[in-house]
Amino acid sequence: MPPTVPFRKTALSLVGALALTLPFAGPASAEFDLPSTVALTAYDTGSTGFNQMIAIGGAFKDEAGVSLRVLPGKNDIARAAPLRQGRVPFSAFGVGHYMMQEGVFDFAGEDWGPQPVRMLMTNFAGKLGQAIAVTKTSGIETYEDLRGKRVAWIKGSPALNVNTESYLAYAGLTWDDVEKVEFGGYADSLTGMINGTTDAAFASMTAGGMYQVEASPEGLHWPRVDPANAEGVARMKDVAPYMRTMTATEGAVAETTEGGIPTAGYPYPAMIAMEETDADLVYNFTKAMYETFPAYQGKAPGIDGWALEQQSLEWVVPYHEGAIRYYEEVGAWTEAAQANNERMIERQKVLMDAWAELKAQAPADWDAAWSEARRKALADAGFKPVF
Repeated sequence: MPPTVPFRKTALSLVGALALTLPFAGPASAEFDLPSTVALTAYDTGSTGFNQMIAIGGAFKDEAGVSLRVLPGKNDIARAAPLRQGRVPFSAFGVGHYMMQEGVFDFAGEDWGPQPVRMLMTNFAGKLGQAIAVTKTSGIETYEDLRGKRVAWIKGSPALNVNTESYLAYAGLTWDDVEKVEFGGYADSLTGMINGTTDAAFASMTAGGMYQVEASPEGLHWPRVDPANAEGVARMKDVAPYMRTMTATEGAVAETTEGGIPTAGYPYPAMIAMEETDADLVYNFTKAMYETFPAYQGKAPGIDGWALEQQSLEWVVPYHEGAIRYYEEVGAWTEAAQANNERMIERQKVLMDAWAELKAQAPADWDAAWSEARRKALADAGFKPVF
């Protein structure tokens, strides 16, 4: 293992930093130990998640002498495989980590299945939306106008495709109502909007590709989500329960639109690890993310959402014991968070037990058998299957 690098701040500088960013801060020690290099996977180059990791890596280097090695992956499988194989301890993931836990879509194959994913922290600034973007030249004004239009579908990225589906559902549409255009990766789909390959693609509003679309001859438009449209929002959440309505004020077009853009979003990225990842490493990395926050605050679009005050510790995926140790130290971990965490761990166990049982049976039609077994196991245990 590479040598660890101790990081210390004076009590005065730590208190000043925490007072600005961490409202729950308690008497935690201003010291953490990390390997000299920490590797993680993230979204492809140019994405919001990748850009944020580069900025955070700069802060780690300047503040602690720790190098953050960011490995870009075009899709969820590309980001998840190194994590599961133990080649990297962390990943700055999208909501695809929820699909990993659930064992659905690309994670439903016999070589994957439900995974014991654990959270460290999430980024939700409340200002950054994730939505279907459309080109101005397409003439699409509302999500209902997507009917019959070309919409991007990303190979190996079930989370992105479900997110797209949730917006279609908001408009009362399905994939059958649009022309599906396949792309090999997230960044490719955004480029597709510029070169005229597709009319629409799901994206983070702060993705570098979105600014490129905005500046291109195709132009950029974000259809609106009306929070008062209860039926539409309910349809959206039936597909993607992690979505919530909000007003985006950061990102391409959004930052120049008076009052922002009514849309929806979810925490992105989420820093995750596997259950078996060393608890001390997770603890120290979580601590480093928070204690170097003043050094990377404001350095990339949407990056301020990593602040402790933005965290939702009662999430749909359980937190790692190492991260919980940090949250307990700073007084952020509650009884409600613990109860939710235990419930989410139980959900994972139900899924993994059902998977193991089905594998032993070796059904001829795996996809159909797993879909049925998964839903039954969750329902029998008192959980909503969702997918």
